[in-house]
Amino acid sequence: MARILIVDDSPSQLVSMKRIVEKLGHEAITAEDGASGVEVAKAQKPDLILMDVVMPNLNGFQATRAISKDPETGHIPIILVTTKDQETDKVWGMRQGAKAYITKPFTDAQLTEAIQSAIGG
Repeated sequence: MARILIVDDSPSQLVSMKRIVEKLGHEAITAEDGASGVEVAKAQKPDLILMDVVMPNLNGFQATRAISKDPETGHIPIILVTTKDQETDKVWGMRQGAKAYITKPFTDAQLTEAIQSAIGG
């Protein structure tokens, strides 16, 4: 069982992703914006992070960069899960340290596959 941090400012998206994570048998922890996502990542050291991009305070690109550049959290794989579907967004997200990029709306199967490939299960 992995501990997976879900960072999204949309309550419905949090619930949706949490349901999928728990259905796979993993523990879900949540944060509601990029800044708190960085804090929770440092405090909890999750096995994987699912990160939205468009959020208040610190956006997902900024939070991904902060987490991936920090020696304490740099090993944690991050999957960006976002409505930003332009190729330039994807390239930028991967440059910030993301391991994968999923666009919303996503299917349960897409998210499941990304989670399993990121944590090797």
